[in-house]
Amino acid sequence: MFNICLVGYGYWGEKLARNFESSEYFNILSIVDKKKFSLDLAKKKYTKITVYKNYKIAIKDPLVDIVVISSPTSTHFAIAKYALQNHKHILVEKPLSLSLKEVKKLNKIAKFNNKSIFVDYPFLFSGTINYIKKTIENKKYGKILEIESFREKAPLRKDANVIWDLCTHDVSILTYLLNSTPHKIQTIKKKNLKNYPIDTVYVNLKYKNNINVLIKNSWISPIKIRLLKIKFEKAILFCDENESMYKIKVYKKKYKKNTNNYILEIPEIDLTEPLSKIVEYISNSINNKKNKLFSNNFNGKVTYLLEKINKNND
Repeated sequence: MFNICLVGYGYWGEKLARNFESSEYFNILSIVDKKKFSLDLAKKKYTKITVYKNYKIAIKDPLVDIVVISSPTSTHFAIAKYALQNHKHILVEKPLSLSLKEVKKLNKIAKFNNKSIFVDYPFLFSGTINYIKKTIENKKYGKILEIESFREKAPLRKDANVIWDLCTHDVSILTYLLNSTPHKIQTIKKKNLKNYPIDTVYVNLKYKNNINVLIKNSWISPIKIRLLKIKFEKAILFCDENESMYKIKVYKKKYKKNTNNYILEIPEIDLTEPLSKIVEYISNSINNKKNKLFSNNFNGKVTYLLEKINKNND
């Protein structure tokens, strides 16, 4: 069993704590948060834990095996670096860091101390995205022609803009599905609110094989939208993460020449909570000393593209 130190017990930290506590492979040893209210909640729910306001004291505990970081984005690098320097594995809520330079530093420390870096890109562990990945690899519906993704409505934040928040989901998914980097990037960024960073972004990415990708991310919306649309030669696939049961719908072309006649198919999807899959993956990775998903510089590729999008001039 591996001992966990959780840094950050907010909205997402609570979800991470629940999933690690539910696993037979992990034990929550300590929880860190700057807010007394959050620590009181954590202690009430997990009575055997030790709570801290200072992450450095908690991480120094020799009993800690892995540090789970669910703190504000701007703090990820410093906490992750300290944990790796103290010979701990780390799981970091997306994004890993706000620059490729920092990601490279973390990779270097992890390699030197023989520790693993895991990043909580939740959709990579979802039944929907893994179904789509198999569909692409099997060329079930032919080549990909176009991809559209829409993510709207999320809490406003000041420590990172919407690109490092919502767009991280899209970039991690695209990197996972296409296993390539776009050769052309175009963006339109909007800052609609005072005292907040960029809250809306439109991104157009051009990949090899003439694949065109359109992304829209916005914190500001009356309704929550999480829609991925992939146009294949023989079908159009809709993935709606807001759906409770039928998250994927595939519209197969009925006739080759008539593009307005489709047959609807609803495939069976694994609806297991992605966070529980992440927990299982981490346990297997540490035990087997293999981190397949995050090998081949996956985190570097994601951060590289996010940085390019963030710096791209409209």
